[in-house]
Amino acid sequence: MTSDPTSPDTTAEPSGTVALAFSGGLDTTVCVPLLKEEYGYDDVIGVTVDVGQPRKEFDEAEETAEALGMDHFVVDAKDEFADLCLQSVKANGTYQGYPLGTALARPVIAEAILDVAQEEGCTALAHGCTGKGNDQLRFEAVWRASDLDVLAPVRELGLTREWESEYAEEKGLPVEGGDGGRWSIDTNLWSRSVEGSELEDPAHVPGEEIYDWTQAPGNAETETLELTFEQGEVVGLDGEQWDAVALIEELNERAGKHGIGRTDTMEDRMLGLKVRENYEHPAATVLLNAHEALEGLVLTQEERAFKQQIDQRWAQKGYEGLVDAPLTKALESFIEQTQTKVTGTVTVKLDGGQARPVGRESDYAVYSESAASFNEEAVTDDIEQNDATGVAKYHGFQSRLANRVAQNVAAKQAETAATDGGETAESDDSE
Repeated sequence: MTSDPTSPDTTAEPSGTVALAFSGGLDTTVCVPLLKEEYGYDDVIGVTVDVGQPRKEFDEAEETAEALGMDHFVVDAKDEFADLCLQSVKANGTYQGYPLGTALARPVIAEAILDVAQEEGCTALAHGCTGKGNDQLRFEAVWRASDLDVLAPVRELGLTREWESEYAEEKGLPVEGGDGGRWSIDTNLWSRSVEGSELEDPAHVPGEEIYDWTQAPGNAETETLELTFEQGEVVGLDGEQWDAVALIEELNERAGKHGIGRTDTMEDRMLGLKVRENYEHPAATVLLNAHEALEGLVLTQEERAFKQQIDQRWAQKGYEGLVDAPLTKALESFIEQTQTKVTGTVTVKLDGGQARPVGRESDYAVYSESAASFNEEAVTDDIEQNDATGVAKYHGFQSRLANRVAQNVAAKQAETAATDGGETAESDDSE
């Protein structure tokens, strides 16, 4: 190995069991012996939480855990995660232009790992996050509410991928190639993120090979679908009821064929680092677009304008992994109140990488076809078009007045300057 890790600042005697957030990748695999050698724990158990990852990821985690001789627990949390995703739709939950996915999954994963740790009598919790990313904060926001110790070997020992690869080779740890592929990929039910390697260059144009959920836009025939919402939550697709997990999976497949839900963005992380991220989120894009279209039909102008501020704040808390924070719950109280009217159907057209709402219907529609129609003379029974004349006269009055005042002041100043200049010139001539 090229260097030795710096031992953690601890005087604890070897004892107890630590629960490790375990993926079977390089970072979490090297954490297993390090938690024993450097931290002095008697035993390490691995916990993998299912939030919609591919089956092969669980197979790899199980195989790696078995090769390490480690007890391994797999927790199914897809339903809890799907419910949180649909909650995020009510809040139009996007961060810097893309749907929250990884951020929402981390608190769900952290809670599940904490439950296992407490059931198994663990004295500590550990993760394999670096000190540069967001996930360390999201995990620990949940874990530090418990009385268990929280450990972060990769961060605390200052490990690099190169060091980890050499350490794994020296110890004969069951990892392939040190990094498992060109990119760092995180997949869950709601989104798939791809980063690292040549994608770290903001100028690099990625090819189709980075995508898995979405086909190149334009290769599928246009189709439409109808989504049914009840109080802001989607409950039906094309007239049939679906549970949350199945609905999201179905929309990922159908919208993915049209290349819907691709985002290539420069993302501002919580620690202030700016990183290049690529995301796929077909179902999330469809549901968010449809939900916002229905809100546009049933909410008043004031409600829509104010809710945008609330939604943005909710998304920030969601991005931070603080979905249970008092502020988040307070924001959700307002959101839930607005959603009592977000009931109806939205027709969405899937075509060329876009999910466009092309029809919406609701009993709560704040809309009058006759009032808005150009073919009707009156607005309502007691409002005529000519009644807008007075409004038009007042509209912009203060701005016009302010501009006129400014012009008058400028004219007076110019006149004064010209007069002062002329008097000075006459005085000079007389001399």
